[in-house]
Amino acid sequence: MEIEIRNSEGAKTAILAVSFGTSYNDSREVTIGAIEKAIADAFPAYEVRRAFTSQVIINKLRKRDGIKIDNMKEALKKAREDGIERLIVQPTHLMNGLEYRALAEDLRNYGSMFKAVVLGEPLLTAQEDFIAVMEAVTADTAAYDDGSTAICFMGHGTEAESNAVYERLQGILREAGYRNYFIGTVEARPTLDDLVTTVKKSGIYKKAVLKPLMVVAGDHANNDMAKDEDGSWKRTFEEAGYEVRCIMEGLGQMEAIRKIYVNHVEDSLNRLSELYSGQKNKC
Repeated sequence: MEIEIRNSEGAKTAILAVSFGTSYNDSREVTIGAIEKAIADAFPAYEVRRAFTSQVIINKLRKRDGIKIDNMKEALKKAREDGIERLIVQPTHLMNGLEYRALAEDLRNYGSMFKAVVLGEPLLTAQEDFIAVMEAVTADTAAYDDGSTAICFMGHGTEAESNAVYERLQGILREAGYRNYFIGTVEARPTLDDLVTTVKKSGIYKKAVLKPLMVVAGDHANNDMAKDEDGSWKRTFEEAGYEVRCIMEGLGQMEAIRKIYVNHVEDSLNRLSELYSGQKNKC
C-alpha cells in the first residue's frame, strides 16, 4: 500500500464507508459500526467517514433519535468542503445489486469534485470472497451442525441479475460438503416456500436454525424471519414440523466478514496508488 498518497502535494485521502443503513440501533453498532472500526483500525493513516443510502432510515433516525447521518450527496459535499481530494468509497453491500449501482451512479455524478475516487467492491465479488463467506458462516454456526438441523440463511434478494450470488454461494456450500446449509431470500428466489420444500425433501431434519444473510439483523430479520406471526420464516418452519431457533446476528458481527471488507479497502488503496502513480508519470 502506498501511504504517500495521503499527503502528496497537500492532498488528503479519506475512506467513506457506505451502508444501506438500519434503524435498529443495537444491531447497527455491532455490525456497520464494527465494520467501520475494523477499517479504521487497519488503516489508521486515513479518516473513516459514514454515509447511508436509505433516506427513509436517515429520516427515521433523525426524527426518532436525533441522530444525523449523511446520505451520499451530503457526505460527498462535506468531504470536499473539508478538503478531501482523494476518496475511497467502500460499501458494506452484499452484492453488486440495485443499491450498489445507485451508489456508483452518485459517484459518476459527483465524483468530479475530487482528484480521484475509487469505489470498493461489495462483500460477494471474487471467488475468494465467496469461499471466505462460506468459511465464516459455517464456522459461526458449527455448534448447530449436528446432522439433524437444517441451517438456513435469509438473504434479501433482488430483481437484478446479481441475485445469482445466492445460488452461487449455495453451490459452493454443497461442493464443500455442507449439504445441511440452505439459502433463501425475502424478495426474490429462492423464496421461503422454495426453501422449506428443499429442506423437507431431505427427510432427515427435525430442527431448523434461521439466521440473516445480511450485514445487519434489522427489519427483515426481526419481522420477516423471527416474528411469531403468520407468514414469517419462523412460523412457516414451525408449521412444517420443525423445532426452530432464530439467531439475531448480522454478518457484520463476524470478524472474518469484516476482514473481507478490510481487504477490499486495501485493494482500493492500491488502485488509488496506481492511479496517482500514473498521474505523476504523465507530468
